[in-house]
Amino acid sequence: MDRLDREILGVLQEDARISYRDLGSRVGLSANAAADRVRRLRKDGVIRGFTVIIDPAADTRTGLVVFIDVSLRSDTTNEVFERAVLTLPGITELVHVTGAHDYLVRATAADTAALDGLLRRLKREAGVAHSSTRIALRAAPAR
Repeated sequence: MDRLDREILGVLQEDARISYRDLGSRVGLSANAAADRVRRLRKDGVIRGFTVIIDPAADTRTGLVVFIDVSLRSDTTNEVFERAVLTLPGITELVHVTGAHDYLVRATAADTAALDGLLRRLKREAGVAHSSTRIALRAAPAR
């Protein structure tokens, strides 16, 4: 991966729907050359996919967006925890992290009662010893 590939990735992170003509113009390539590089980056696994990021405030069906820091019980393995958590409803992201906690879980819950149920299930079914939950109030668009 060279400097041009990194520039292309930066532009795509800002706007993954940009046309190859506009992408090429931004990085100094023709549309065909930009398309070829994007195809190669996808083939090589550098670009794993494209996604839509929905503002949680715009989707009133989700209710609460929460971030849960979790510490595992000593008898729980990472693999067991990950398998259990990924089957729970509302889980949108699971990240193994460094620091005081083992994982950061991002989830949605219809309301505080649903959040309470999710936290109870994490402890009962996924081997969570301790958790700390934060509720998202609003999200600013990433740049």
